[in-house]
Amino acid sequence: MTIPQFVRCAPGFFFLLWLQASPVLAEPQTVDALVGKALSHHPELRFYEAQISVANAGKTKAGEIKNPDLMTGVGNWKVVDLGTNGLTNGPTWAVQLTQTFDWPGRISLRKAIAQKEIELARLGLDQFRNALEARVRTLSWKILAAQEKTKAAEEVAQRFQGLSEVLLQRDPAGAAPRLEARIIQASALTLGAEATQARNELAAARFELNQLLGESAEAPLEIRMENLTLNPPGPLEPLLGLARQKNFDLRSRIKDVEQQGFEVKLAENERWPSITVQPYLQRQTNNTRETQIGIGVSIPLPLWNRNKGAIEGAKAKEVQAEVMLTAQIRQLERDVAAQASHYKIHVEELAKWPGDTLRSFRQAAAEADEHYRLGALPLATYTELQRQYIDSVSAVLQSQLGAIEARLQLEQLTGTRMN
Repeated sequence: MTIPQFVRCAPGFFFLLWLQASPVLAEPQTVDALVGKALSHHPELRFYEAQISVANAGKTKAGEIKNPDLMTGVGNWKVVDLGTNGLTNGPTWAVQLTQTFDWPGRISLRKAIAQKEIELARLGLDQFRNALEARVRTLSWKILAAQEKTKAAEEVAQRFQGLSEVLLQRDPAGAAPRLEARIIQASALTLGAEATQARNELAAARFELNQLLGESAEAPLEIRMENLTLNPPGPLEPLLGLARQKNFDLRSRIKDVEQQGFEVKLAENERWPSITVQPYLQRQTNNTRETQIGIGVSIPLPLWNRNKGAIEGAKAKEVQAEVMLTAQIRQLERDVAAQASHYKIHVEELAKWPGDTLRSFRQAAAEADEHYRLGALPLATYTELQRQYIDSVSAVLQSQLGAIEARLQLEQLTGTRMN
């Protein structure tokens, strides 16, 4: 059985884990390779990529000018001379072209709003990729930890099970030996249940990770041994500065505030009406030929509708966006401080333990089993050592996972990979 090995390194703490989830794969994969595969094959990535295309199409549409309207007509032109009662008639036709132009600056504002949609869509894609990477890393380390916990629980459970079978085959004389055999049998059942729970946790993490990789849930998966250095986090202020600059949620909120500012300007611009230009040509033919060429301009007068309601609504939304931005900054500062504290505490706790902690507990558990079988060790000491071996493995793995999860959360909050 492979046990996690821990080696101190300044200024942090170094450890490695080994996982053999399935003998089917010839070559195990590294966590980085799994991350790359997930970023290439995850189906939801196409949704965010398509969202960028939608936003680009929206910007193209925002810059479009309305198509002109063409109107034509034909008829008969009749002229009556009231003095002579003479009557002349002939054909007539007319052509009119109508083109509507937005008030100056309106198209630019619409394109600016659409550009913010593109930036938000790109941020959404980057944020999803970042969250996907963090989830793959978290699940990978959970699988590694669950494998080690499963190995330890199965090792001790098999040890108790084998000892229980030997003792029950004998004819114990007296109540004490018989009760000791029952205690060992009960411990074997309890540890077997813990091993089953650890295997379930391992399977659940593997199923989710396979789906993130675009594979079937039950596909075989093997992860290569990983070396990870957990350095204590730096000072809080630089971390907060990184978060204010690179946090995806905060950047999205800032884009939303900027977009609402353009919405207010657009609502104010829409107080002024669109301008309609109408060039036309008309001709009548009877005894004479008459041709009329001209151009008309139509401008609605903004007397009753000054777009006041839309302007007030846009300004109110801008205030809401600014308030949400302030709340987002406060929440981000709390989250960064909390995750940095969690990470620091876990790293400091790991640094207190000797590098051979788990190895020594494993050796002590094996030695206790040998001495108990020889009758040189009481049952209480034997069971306590076996239990402490499993508890120590669980405690070390829990601290490791706590440090890794806090570090990944901190990386997501700051938008920066920590070395």
